[in-house]
Amino acid sequence: MAKLRTAIDSSFWDLNISSPQNLDGWAKFVPGDPIPLDASVSSRLYRHQQLPHITPHFPFGIIPSSVPSPKKEHGSFSLQSLLLDFTGPRWWLAATGQFRPRKMIVDIKNEICNAAEFNLSTAKSVAKHFIDKSLFSYGLNSQFALSPSTSVLFGLEGHGEKEKHRKKVVFFQELSDHDLTVEAAWPQLFVDHKGRYWDVPESISVDLASLVARRGLRYRFGMHKNNGSPQATNATDSDTPLSLLPGLCAKASVTYDKIKYLWRNTETEEEYKDLFPHDQGLMVPHEAVSGIIGSSCASWIWNGKNLIDTGEDPAVSKRRKRSRFNAEIFGSVCYTFQQGRFSKKFGDLTRVDARLDISSASGLAKKILNGFKSSSADIIEQPSASPRLNLIFQQQVQLYFEQIPEFRLILCPGNMGSPLKISFAA
Repeated sequence: MAKLRTAIDSSFWDLNISSPQNLDGWAKFVPGDPIPLDASVSSRLYRHQQLPHITPHFPFGIIPSSVPSPKKEHGSFSLQSLLLDFTGPRWWLAATGQFRPRKMIVDIKNEICNAAEFNLSTAKSVAKHFIDKSLFSYGLNSQFALSPSTSVLFGLEGHGEKEKHRKKVVFFQELSDHDLTVEAAWPQLFVDHKGRYWDVPESISVDLASLVARRGLRYRFGMHKNNGSPQATNATDSDTPLSLLPGLCAKASVTYDKIKYLWRNTETEEEYKDLFPHDQGLMVPHEAVSGIIGSSCASWIWNGKNLIDTGEDPAVSKRRKRSRFNAEIFGSVCYTFQQGRFSKKFGDLTRVDARLDISSASGLAKKILNGFKSSSADIIEQPSASPRLNLIFQQQVQLYFEQIPEFRLILCPGNMGSPLKISFAA
């Protein structure tokens, strides 16, 4: 059921998904794009809140990480560490740091190899590479609890290779039956369904959501404002997603979800009584069919710049023009089979998920009526027009060592003919 809700949320809201590009560990997903199979919802814990549990297992508290960089010369390998961690009765302050050694090692090697002789001048040139600011990044976060149900988060992040800092403010309010979130960022980092990252100079959102029930009716509404021209950080010659262009949008959606268990083993066997599940959501073997159906509407109160003025071909601009108002019916159905309780150290989980997502009933109807003769440009413009079949296989294949995460093998052959994906998820 959580997979279904994630698929729906990614289509209509600024879903937070895990990403190594920010030091706090998450980025916003582009609303309206189908979520990638290997994407995962970001943890409720920020990166600096996770580091204290990981650093004791590494020398000097320095954690090696893989963080792909838009600049190839920087490489993907990085070293991260918790630099500062203060906690008070109603507030906390933390700072994290990151260092990319690849560029420094290559530059020093070239400096020494190209020098006719190693003298004081060469030593000074080598020393400069140790303090190259493009190798370093830092993140500073602080949160204040104004009351037991109200808090404000402030964040500042800087990357040496970029001139501008990332700044954000997030206001949380817990109501009796709803959660209210107000967020503003300058700039905000978004990621689309192809893994391309976009910087939106200014992004402000207000979101009011009903509390997530186990099953049943849910609703959500809010407003989202973008300002400035989005910039691609790791792509060239790509069309900017329409939902990231400047404008003010009001959104609302209502969904109903239900799950039917074909069988479910809730009895705890004798051998499991003294074992603690590694994941509470995977502790019950079962076979089930679940589904979500819902409707959404969006209205662009302010539609930003006119796309025709951007110099695009008029036919392309007309096709990419954003509608002032649109409404959709969507749905998703999933079959799940799980053996094992994910409590033992080895081979205690086998899980298969087959999910069919229809993000746009109107888009699918148009494709059927047109005999699937849509142009390639239309398909790129409306990735939600086609249904998506996701097949996911999970198998516990690695021993659990004390306090070190286990990895699950995920095979993803779905997406209507896309190639097989093999990835490891913690």
